[in-house]
Amino acid sequence: MNRYLDLSPEVKEALENNKPVVALESTIISHGMPYPKNVQTAVAVENKIRENGAVPATIAIIKGRLKVGLTPDELEYFGKKGLAITKTSRRDIPMIVAKGEDGATTVAATMIIAAMAGIQVFATGGIGGVHRGAETTMDISADLDEFTKTPVLVVCAGAKAILDLNLTMEYLETKGVPVFCYQTDELPAFYTRKSGIKAPFRADSPEELARIWSTKRELGIQGGFIVANPIPEAYSMDPKRINAAIDEAISEMNKLGIHGKETTPYLLDKVQKLTGGDSLESNIKLVLNNAALAAKIAKGIR
Repeated sequence: MNRYLDLSPEVKEALENNKPVVALESTIISHGMPYPKNVQTAVAVENKIRENGAVPATIAIIKGRLKVGLTPDELEYFGKKGLAITKTSRRDIPMIVAKGEDGATTVAATMIIAAMAGIQVFATGGIGGVHRGAETTMDISADLDEFTKTPVLVVCAGAKAILDLNLTMEYLETKGVPVFCYQTDELPAFYTRKSGIKAPFRADSPEELARIWSTKRELGIQGGFIVANPIPEAYSMDPKRINAAIDEAISEMNKLGIHGKETTPYLLDKVQKLTGGDSLESNIKLVLNNAALAAKIAKGIR
C-alpha cells in the first residue's frame, strides 16, 4: 500500500473482503457547488451508492494525505473551505502531498488515487474534455489522457456541456478510449439527454458493462473506459435554454481572460446563475443517477 494513502475503516474492510466499492471525486464538493448544497449532495451521493449495494469512497487530499473515504467532519471541512482548496489534477498531486496541503481531486486525480487503493469503479457528474476554441488555446483536460493510463471505469453523464463535445469524442477515439452509452444510441450531453452525436458503443445493463470491463482487464489492455449515462428524463433541461446560457457564460469568461483550471468552475457557476439554479439541480440529479449505476456495475465485477 502506498505510504501516503489512508483508507477509511469502511473502505478498507470492503476492499479486503472483495465488496463493491465506488470512488467519488472531491472537486465537485469544493468547486462544483456552493455550501451547504455541496455537502448535502456529497452525503446524498454516498447514501445512493449504499442503497444500491456498494461502499462509497470519496477521495481527497487532506494535509498531504491521500484520503480514500471521508468522514462526515472531513466532508464538512471540504464543503466550507470550498474554492480555497487547490483543484488538483495529475500534475499537482506530488506538490500538494509534499507540502502537506489540501487538494480537491479532479476526475484524473481521483482515478489515480482510486487505482492506488484498488478501486475499479468511479462515479462523477461529467468528465473534462476539449474546451471550445481549443484549436487556438490548446485547452484540453488532463482527464482525457488519464483514460489511456489508469484502469478505472468512470460513470458520468458525458463530458460537461460547456465543452466541445465533437472534438472531445474525436480525441477519445484517437486515443483508443472506449465510450459506452447506457441504454441509448446517442451520446448524452450532461444537462440534456441528447447531443446529436452517435454513441460509439451501446450497453443496456450494468451486468453487460461489468462483463466488458472484466474482459478488458483480463486481456491486459491498459487504461480505463467511460460509461455515459443520460440524465433522467424528468431533469433533462431544454437544449436551447442551456446552450444559450453556456454561450453567454463563455463570452463573459473570454472577456474576463479566465483560462486554465479556473475555466470549468467559473462556467458552471455562471451557468447556474443564468438558469436561476436549474442547472445546479440538474447537476445534482445526474450525479445521483450516475452513483446508482456505478454501484450496480461495481457489484457485477469480481
